[in-house]
Amino acid sequence: MGNLSTLVMIDIGANNLHGSIPTEFAKLVNLKEIYLGLNNISGQIPSSLYNISGLETIALAANELSGTLPSNFAHSFPNLNGLYLRLNQFSGTIPSSISNVSKLTFLDLGHNFLSGDVPRNLGNLQQLEVINLQWNQLTNDPSTRELSFLTSLSSCKHLKRIQLGYNAFRGTFPKSLAFSNWSDSLDVFITSGNDITGEIPVEISKLSNLVWLGIGKNRLSGSIPHELGNMRKLQKLTLWKNKINGTIPESLCNMEVLFRLDLSENQLSDEIPSCLGNLSSLRELFLDSNALSSNIPPTFWSNIGISTLSLSSNFLNGSLPLGIGSLRSLSNLNLSRNQFSGEIPSTIGQLQNLVNLSLSMNNFEGLIPQSVGYLVALAYLDLSGNNLSGMIPESLVNLKQLSYLNVSFNALTGKIPNGGPFANLTAASFMGNAELCGPSQFNVAECRIGGMKRKNKRRALTFALASVAVALVVTTIFMVWFLKYRKISRQLPIPDLIGQSHQRISYYEVVRGTNNFDEANLIGRGGLGLVYKGTLQDGIIVAVKVFNTEVQDAFRRFDLECEVLRNIRHRNLVKVISSCANLDFKALVLEYMPNGNLDAWLYSHNNFLDLSQRLRVMIDVASAMEYLHEGHSFVVVHCDLKPSNILLDGDMVARVSDFGISKLMTADKLIAQTKTLGTIGYMAPEYGSEGLVSTMGDVYSYGIMLMETLTRKKPMDDLFIGELSLKRWVFESLPDRVMDVVDANLFSRQDEQFSFKETCFKLVMELASQCTSESPQERISMKDVLVRLNKIQTNLLHCPTTSQNRM
Repeated sequence: MGNLSTLVMIDIGANNLHGSIPTEFAKLVNLKEIYLGLNNISGQIPSSLYNISGLETIALAANELSGTLPSNFAHSFPNLNGLYLRLNQFSGTIPSSISNVSKLTFLDLGHNFLSGDVPRNLGNLQQLEVINLQWNQLTNDPSTRELSFLTSLSSCKHLKRIQLGYNAFRGTFPKSLAFSNWSDSLDVFITSGNDITGEIPVEISKLSNLVWLGIGKNRLSGSIPHELGNMRKLQKLTLWKNKINGTIPESLCNMEVLFRLDLSENQLSDEIPSCLGNLSSLRELFLDSNALSSNIPPTFWSNIGISTLSLSSNFLNGSLPLGIGSLRSLSNLNLSRNQFSGEIPSTIGQLQNLVNLSLSMNNFEGLIPQSVGYLVALAYLDLSGNNLSGMIPESLVNLKQLSYLNVSFNALTGKIPNGGPFANLTAASFMGNAELCGPSQFNVAECRIGGMKRKNKRRALTFALASVAVALVVTTIFMVWFLKYRKISRQLPIPDLIGQSHQRISYYEVVRGTNNFDEANLIGRGGLGLVYKGTLQDGIIVAVKVFNTEVQDAFRRFDLECEVLRNIRHRNLVKVISSCANLDFKALVLEYMPNGNLDAWLYSHNNFLDLSQRLRVMIDVASAMEYLHEGHSFVVVHCDLKPSNILLDGDMVARVSDFGISKLMTADKLIAQTKTLGTIGYMAPEYGSEGLVSTMGDVYSYGIMLMETLTRKKPMDDLFIGELSLKRWVFESLPDRVMDVVDANLFSRQDEQFSFKETCFKLVMELASQCTSESPQERISMKDVLVRLNKIQTNLLHCPTTSQNRM
C-alpha cells in the first residue's frame, strides 16, 4: 500500500482488523483522510505517521491503541479538521500545542486514560464544534477554584457539543463564563461525574438551543434556578446526585419537549408540581431519594406516554387510583420506601409493558391483585414490607419473564404457588409471613391437606350458603333484564358488515369462546379496544378484536375496517373470519396469530430473528402493501404501518393488520386529506403537517420500519435528540459507516461471510433511505421495493453459511 503515492483516503473501519498501524502509511504523502475505527488495532501510532502534514481527518476510535500524544502535535497536523481517538487506551496529557490546530472542528478523546490539566488555551480553536473528553482522568488548574478552561472555550462560538463528564475536575463554574456565546449553537452540555461545587449558574439558562443538560453526580448545592424553564428546547435534564435543595420549580413545565427529567438523590422537598404530569413529551421521570411529600398529582395518571416513573425514598402518601391502568406505556414503576396506603388497584394489571414494579416499604394493605399475573412483561416484582394479606395469586405462575419476586414481611397466608418463576426463588422472597406454607426450601410450614378445624368448616359452610342465596337472587334479576334486552336487541336490524362469504358468529358464541372475555385470554390492547384469544364451537382458535364503543370514532373505524377487510384477500394480510355487532357491541373475529407481532420479536430477550428472517418478514409486508396499492381497482392506504401492526402466524409468515384509520381511494384520486393521525415517528412529513394521505405515505412508514427492523432502534429511541432522527442516523452512515448502525446481534465479524452480509445490509439501508425521501415524488413504489428486496434476499440465500430456515 505504501506505493500508492496518490492515495488521498483510507477507509477500512469496522473490519475486525488486528495488529498495528503499518509504518508504510508514512509513504502516502498525499493522504488526507484515514479511517481505521472499530477494529482491534493495538500498539502506538507510528511516529512516521506524524510526517503526513496534509492529513485532515484521523479516525482511530474504538481500537486498542496506546501511548501518548506528541507535544509537537500542531506542527505535525496543521490542516487537521477531525481527530477521533475515542475508546482506546491513550495515556499522558493533552498536548497544549493542540490549541494551535486552527482548523480543528471535531476533538474526540473520550474513554481513554488521559490525565493532567486541560489546556487553558483551547479557545484558540475558533472552528471547534465538538469536544468530547469524557471518561478520562483529566483535571483543571489546581491554582484556581474554578474550571477556568471553560472560560477559554466560551470563545469557540460554533460549539455544538461539550462533553466533559466523568473526569476529576474540581471547583465551580467560572463566574466569568459567557454561556450566552453558545446560545445559538450549543445543543449538548455534559459535566456529570466530577466534583463540581457551588450553585447552578443562572446564566446557563441562556443556552436557548440546548437539548441535553447533564450536570449530575457532582456536589452542586443551592436551589434549581427557575430561569431554567426558559430552555424550551431541552429534552434531557439530569441533575441527579447533587446537594440541591428547595422545591421543584414549576417553570420546568415550560419545557414542552422534555423527554427525561432526573432530579434524584438530592435534597428537594415539598410537593411534586402537578404541571409535570401534563408534559405529554415526558417519558422518564426520576425524583427518587429526596424529601418530597404529599400525594402524586392526579395529572400523572393521565400521562399515557410515560415509560419510567421512579419516586422511591421520599415521604409521598395517599393511595393509588384506578386510573393507574391508563399508563399503558409504563415499563418501570418504583414507588418504594414511601408512605402510600390503601389497596393495590386491580387496574395495575392493564400495564402490559411493565417490566419492573417496586411498591416495597409502604403501607399497602388488602390482597395482591390477581391481575398482577397478567403483566406478561414483568421481570422484577417487589411488594415486601407492606401489610398485604390473603394468598399469593396463582396467576403469578404465568409470568414467564419474572426473575425477581419479593413478598417478604407482609401478612400473607396459604400455599406458595408451584411452577413457573417460583421454581427459581429462595426463602428470602417469603420470609416474615408466618401463615405461608409450601416446600421446605422456602423455610415455611408444610401445607396440610384436609386439616381445617370444624369451626372454620362451619364458617365456610355458612358463608357458602349465603353466597349461593345472593347469587340466585342476582341471577334471577339479571335473567329478567337480559331476556327483555335480547328481545329488543333482536328486533333491531344489524347489517352483515363483513359479507355472506364469511362465517356468521353470534355474540353468545364470542362470549362463550372467550370465557366471558376473561382477562386470562387477553392478548392485546390498543387505542380502540382489546383483543382476546378465543375458541369457536368447531374448535378453531381465533382472535377477537372488541372495539371500545365509548371511544370517539370507534363506530366509524369498525365500519371502515369491515369495509376494507371484506374486499381484500392476500396471504400477507390478516384474515377476517367474521364480524359480530349489535347496538352496543362491535367486534371482529380474526385468524389467531400464535407468534405475536414484529415489535415483540425485535425487542424481546427470549426471541431472535436473524438477518434472513427479518428480510423475509419485510418482504411479506412489502408484498401485502404492493397488493393494497396496486392489486385492485381501488387503492387501500394503510396509514399506520409499524412493527406492532405486523402479526406473525405459526410459520412466521408476516400479516399486516389494523386498518382502523386506513383510506380507500379510487385509481383516479390517489391523494386525500385526513384529521386522524398515525403513529409519531412512522408518519410521513406531509401526513403530519398537511394531513395529506397517499400510497407514498405508506412507503415512508415502510422505510422507517425497515430501518428499525435491521437496526433495532425505535424512531423515538433515547439516542435521537435534537435534529438527529432514525432516518438521519441511517442516512449519515451511508455508505461507508453503515455498520455503525446495524443491530449488533445480526453480525459476527468471525463469520466468513461477514463482508457479503455487510453488502446486503448496506443495500437494504440504501433502499430504506429511498423510501423515506422528504418529497413523496422522490420515493419509490412498493412494487419496486418488493423487486429489490427479493433480489437482496435471493443473494443472501446463496450465501452458503446463511441460515435459510424460518422459525
